[in-house]
Parts: sequence; C-alpha cells; structure tokens
Amino acid sequence: MLEVVTLSFAFVFGILVRQIGLPPLVGFLAAGFALNAFGPAVGLPSDAGPILEHTAHLGVLLLLFTIGLKINLKNLFEPVVLGSAFIHLLISGTVFTAGFVWIAGLALETAILLSIALSFSSTVLAAKVLEGKGELRAFHGRIAIGILVMQDLVALGVLSVYSGQTPSIWALWVLALPLLRPLFYWLMRVAAHDELLVLMGVVLAVAAGGMGFQAVGLSSEVGALAMGLVLSQHPRAQELSQALWGIKEVLLISFFLQIGMSGLPDARALAFAGVFALLLPLKGILFAALMIVFRVRVRNAFLGGLSLAAYSEFGLIVAANIMPEWLVPLAVTVALSFVIAAPVNHFAHALFDRFEHYLMRFETDTQHPDEQPVELGDANVLVLGMGRIGSAAYDYFIEQGIRVTGLDSDPNKTTRDSRRVRYADVEDSGLWEHLDISRLKAVTLATPNTESKLIAARHLRKAGFSGSIVAGLHFQDEDEEAALRGAGVDHTYLLMSGAGIGIAEKTCECLNAARPS
Repeated sequence: MLEVVTLSFAFVFGILVRQIGLPPLVGFLAAGFALNAFGPAVGLPSDAGPILEHTAHLGVLLLLFTIGLKINLKNLFEPVVLGSAFIHLLISGTVFTAGFVWIAGLALETAILLSIALSFSSTVLAAKVLEGKGELRAFHGRIAIGILVMQDLVALGVLSVYSGQTPSIWALWVLALPLLRPLFYWLMRVAAHDELLVLMGVVLAVAAGGMGFQAVGLSSEVGALAMGLVLSQHPRAQELSQALWGIKEVLLISFFLQIGMSGLPDARALAFAGVFALLLPLKGILFAALMIVFRVRVRNAFLGGLSLAAYSEFGLIVAANIMPEWLVPLAVTVALSFVIAAPVNHFAHALFDRFEHYLMRFETDTQHPDEQPVELGDANVLVLGMGRIGSAAYDYFIEQGIRVTGLDSDPNKTTRDSRRVRYADVEDSGLWEHLDISRLKAVTLATPNTESKLIAARHLRKAGFSGSIVAGLHFQDEDEEAALRGAGVDHTYLLMSGAGIGIAEKTCECLNAARPS
C-alpha cells in the first residue's frame, strides 16, 4: 500500500511541476513533504520507512556508478578541481564555524560538524541536472563532478574520524581494483547486451562497490563510484550507462521522496533552513570565483558554480550518524536548496545570456588549456554533437567526399579516433563570437537535448549563417519542432524514422544486387 501511494504521489506532483516548467524532481520533493504532512490522516506512516530508504540507497549507488563510467580519472587531479574543492571547504567551513560559535553559541565540535555538512554540495542533484542536460562531460560538468568526488572523500574521512569506525585492514584490497580491470572487461564481454548487461552493472554497483566497500569499513557510495571508474575506459562504458538509465531514474524517485519525508520541521528548523537558503547564492558564487582564479572562463565558471549551489545529501548522512538532533533542520535545508537550485539550473544558460554583459567583467586574460579557440579548417559541413548519431552522420559525409568537422563538449571524443573533432561547448555564446563559419554550407544538429539545438541555431543565424541547418528529433513532438524552426532550423529529422529508412534502403540495395541482370 505504501509503495502504491508514494509512487502515485510522486507521479502526480511530478506532472504538476512539469506543467510550470520545473524539473520533476522538485515535484518528488513536494510529494515527500505532502506524504509527511497528510500520510497519517489516511493511515500511512509519516516517515520514509525501510523499503523506501533501501530503494533510495540503491538509486544513489547506481547514479554514482554511472557517474564513474563517465569520468576520466586524470580530470580529478586538475588544479582547478583540487584547488576549488579544498579552498571552498576551508573558506565556507571557517565562516560557518565562526557564525555557529559566536552567533548561535554552539559548542565548537558541533559547529565544525555542521559547517562541514553545509559546505558540501549535492552530488545527486548536480549529477542529475548535468546528466539531464547532457553536460556531464562538458568542461564545467567535469569540474563540478571532480569537486563533488573530492568532497565525498572528505565526507568519508569525517565519518571515519567522528563515528569511531575505521577501515579494516581488508580495505587495502581497494588498491588492487586497477589490477582487476581485465576481469571486469571480460565480464563486460561475456554479459554482451540486454538484461545480462543491466544485471552485471547492478551487481558491480550494489554488491562489489556498495556492499564490498561497506564490509571493510569504507563508504558504499565511494565504492559504487570506484567501480564505475574502473570500467570508464571500456569501449562499451556508455552502453552500460544507457542500459542502467531507466532503473536508476525510477529508484532515484525514492531518494527525493525520502528527503521530503525526513520530518516536518518546527519553527527552529524552518528558521535554520531559511537562513541557509538566503546564503545559498554565496555558495555558488564562491565556487565560480575560485574557478575563475584557476583560469576557467566566466561562462563555464558560472555554470559550474550554479550546479554546485545546493546543500549535500551527505550532510544528512553525517547528521544521522553523528548528531541526529540536527537531522530534521538539515533535511529541510537540503530539501529547500533542491527546490531552489533545481529550477534555477534548468534555466542556467538563459540566465547567463541575460547577465553576460555584467559577468564578463570578471573574465581573465588567460584561458584554461581546455578552452582554447576552435578552428574548423576547410570544412563545408559542421556536425554539432558527436555521439552515436553525430558520429554516424560524420562518417556518411566522409563517404560522400564532403569536408566535415565535428564539435563536442566531451574532450575524450577528440582523441579516440581519426575523425576531425574539436572540443567545444555549442551552448557557449563565446564560441560563436570567435568561430569562422564563412566556409560552412550546412550544419547538422545532433546534440542530445533540445535546448542546445535551439541555442546553436540562434547563434548561427545571429552570426549571419545563411546555409541549411538540419536537426534530429528524438520524439515526434510538434512543440519541439516548432521551437526549432522558430530558432532558424530549416529541416527536422525524426531519428527513429531515419533508422528505419536506413534499414529499408540497405534492404533495397540487397534486393537490387540479387536481381539477375
């Protein structure tokens, strides 16, 4: 009964917030609070319960596993990641601790723990937002995820010190994970596709990563992330991530419901949450400022800082294990930060465009090595987005003898094969200001989300491009097609229909070849 009601509430509230242009996860949080407030009146428990807590934990483990699949390990040790993560923790932790001690009169140890909990940013929200916009591997996405990984490692250390639980001697087996990579690669090959691939991913994330790390005194969340990292360089890592997408999304609904059902706040908890909600912009601003110091362009610093401007669910884990009396105030604070940060991140690119004139005052003269200007060479056709669809289009142009260049925000795609692919974020207005498009005759929009297609099309037309713009559609959506045409797209192409047409064309070729001459 509880599962039926909670899922129904989540669906209804998700639909309602979608109608006003907000991400569904805001509705899931609202559903959790509604269940907490009105559940007892209809005979339901007011808290999440063991089943919901368990499924929420599984959802987080799968999310972190899929994040690991998309991380390049060397990106974690970039100066901008290490510097931003630890300097932000030092500054915010010091300021919060001073405030708790001098203003609130808390004991020093309690003040330090609360400050650390509030200094972290939400891994789940940032990953969910970045993944939803196809920006996990964009430059600002890579920085944000790297910072979050460093924060999670600090959280693990805090729990180990203050909870009295220290890793056992068997935790050293973690150091052998890279040596076991051939075994995991063999499992990938044996699992092949479909349900076995999904089951293998769940086993590695939940059993090997989650339970395996927890059994030796380490964090199950870090374990799931580590297992994903081990497989991140496998050629089919993306396929595994996509295979787990649906089950991970459903399980994560429980996580957001659980946050909302953590407890109804009293006046003290509401005041606590309200104060820290007002401080929320400062959290993102500090991250953005630190990134600019490390030579990141203002746009990427803005987007990266915004994705980190929410309080962390790991703060709840710290509170539950060390200071349970602060669990409800922290839960309300985290939930309120989600409600604020999720819709703001949804409109992140539009916000930057609106305030770009003011923000560009902080642009530095030097650029990060990953943000150098893009040259298209002698290309006549430009493919934006080099995923499976963009790569297939690129290869077709090459077969036809057409000079083509691809752009993608994933730097790994610029080095994996012989294609002429340049690293660039097509949603970056600065890219279009310095891009020479005079030789281009056509542009193919193959990016994963509609917003990036709209932004690219508008910038192309604004820059004076008069050639053809063709965009792929994932769904038969009249509103999406109308928006794209309004932005300057000449032709749209339903991708699933295109796949069917391609198969039919190949079949006709075989029939023609089989006919007697």
